[in-house]
Amino acid sequence: MRFFSDNAAPVHAKVMEALHAANHQDTAYDGDRWSKRLDERFSELFGTEVRALWVPTGTAANCLALTALCPPHGGVICHRDAHIQNDEGGAPEFYTHGAKLYLADGEGAKLSAEIIAQTADLIANDVHRVQPHAVSITNATEYGLVYKPDEVAAIGELAHARGWGFHMDGARFANAVVSTGAGVADLTWKAGVDALSFGFVKNGGMSAEVLVFFKPELAAYTPQRRKRAALLFSKGRFLAAQVLAHLDGDLWLECARGANEGAALLAQAAGDRLVHAVEANEVFLRVTPQEAASLRAKGFDFYDWGPGEARFVVSWDQGADVIRPLAEAVRAL
Repeated sequence: MRFFSDNAAPVHAKVMEALHAANHQDTAYDGDRWSKRLDERFSELFGTEVRALWVPTGTAANCLALTALCPPHGGVICHRDAHIQNDEGGAPEFYTHGAKLYLADGEGAKLSAEIIAQTADLIANDVHRVQPHAVSITNATEYGLVYKPDEVAAIGELAHARGWGFHMDGARFANAVVSTGAGVADLTWKAGVDALSFGFVKNGGMSAEVLVFFKPELAAYTPQRRKRAALLFSKGRFLAAQVLAHLDGDLWLECARGANEGAALLAQAAGDRLVHAVEANEVFLRVTPQEAASLRAKGFDFYDWGPGEARFVVSWDQGADVIRPLAEAVRAL
């Protein structure tokens, strides 16, 4: 009955099992055998050499990525509804020691190479203006839309032509991969992405995300920054074990597939109430305050999302039997 956030979803049983299996003495911090496997495992996943570091939160992954891509005197172009702008309490500016966020527009919180170029071209190239040094996109976006490989590649080409770094906030990266059917390499490094915040918590994890650098040299000082930011866990094996269990047997894709299918079922019932196309596991509907109250009276939990809108997020563990009562209630409004 709870559809307000996939952050509140249960932890997958296999992740719990992995935590139990790691619950014995080993080397501290990130020197354990689980943490040491991350580079190799993610290099295998993406088909190229990467540097992969566990972090406890998506905010940490995003901020550490941006510190590697943008100096304190630089700017990061992102959507005005991006998570790094609206939902991280100023952490990106704090961790980069003052880098500026330049806000751009785009339907469904989705940027295009053209919009990014237009935003950058309005910034005079002189000492009085902060110059862009990076671009950040979210896949899937804050409104549940996904970037296809060619869209990512167009942004990557622009970023690299202008000497910028390219970051992807992948809090729901698994949902985007399942939705597009694209290879993970085609959605990231082959399209020019330099750093990826690889999300697990929303997708059946407990307390682990991974920051993936597709140019390992960019990670040169990130371990020190992670420590300085008080993000280095003394028992890091518990974070790494979660991630490895999630990748094993493509569990991360299985979980995302279930969430996407549930959102599609709800979208079918919503009809013309849909505010945005449903491409991942988020559904935004037009509802009046009275309709929202009637849904809550039936026990459904969700976010109000601006005047006359509501957001429903389907979690990895919510199958058709859970979605169906909500779909029927929405259809009956």
